[in-house]
Amino acid sequence: MHYEGVLRKMQTEMGQPIQYYMLFEGNFLNVNQVLTKQLQIDFIKFQCLSCGEDRPIFRQGFCKTCFFETPSAGDWIMRPELSTAHLGKEDRDLEYEKKVQLQPHIVYLANSSNIKVGVTRKSQVPTRWIDQGAHEAIEIIEVPNRYLAGITEVALKDHLGDKTNWRKMLTNNVDDEDLVKWRNNLKQYIPSEAKEYFLENKNETHMEFPVLKYPEKVKSLNLGKTPSYNGVLMGIKGQYLIFEDNTVFNVRGSEGYYISLGIS
Repeated sequence: MHYEGVLRKMQTEMGQPIQYYMLFEGNFLNVNQVLTKQLQIDFIKFQCLSCGEDRPIFRQGFCKTCFFETPSAGDWIMRPELSTAHLGKEDRDLEYEKKVQLQPHIVYLANSSNIKVGVTRKSQVPTRWIDQGAHEAIEIIEVPNRYLAGITEVALKDHLGDKTNWRKMLTNNVDDEDLVKWRNNLKQYIPSEAKEYFLENKNETHMEFPVLKYPEKVKSLNLGKTPSYNGVLMGIKGQYLIFEDNTVFNVRGSEGYYISLGIS
């Protein structure tokens, strides 16, 4: 089997275990079906996800020019508290920002390497948790816009982290936590304008990842430094492919890389 195309984050489908799909132009691969198979990955060129040009990828799959111009890479993406569409204020493209920011958002707790607080659009539950490699997660509040979610996240970050330790997540060195208890303890720190949106009765969601063997110590594959790699696929967690030789490959972190993928 052979596939070729630009890397984008893998699409996922909730299941026992989660199903993963790599989408290429006119074709797709169910990655779960190639576990234990030999994968040959070759970097061919860059292809910016915005302009499509062969320019070095700067961040989030975009070349440097597009990263600073495209509305989907505004500062409010990574820092929701900077959202201004609810005030009618434009960052890069008000119409786009209204579409994304003025919809229901969830502030949640996810446990991937440790408990962290995060923000996502309601339409991205449970996708966001899967992408982070969380084995359990719970919703805290559901608010009508991104700004309210952002200021809540900022307030809660003072009391727990907002970063995932990806090495710990990939070696599966994780503990189960009582997320209901965590949520109830954090309720007091929710800003007053978001308190009414607290979700009292949501249960934990559990994720099962298709991993046959976790790495003992992870080695990260960077296609910029190692443009050709061959290995046996043993698992998928978060947006990472896990190989038998302890190599891990962050598909999402390699968005905009145009590759050839051989499977044998």
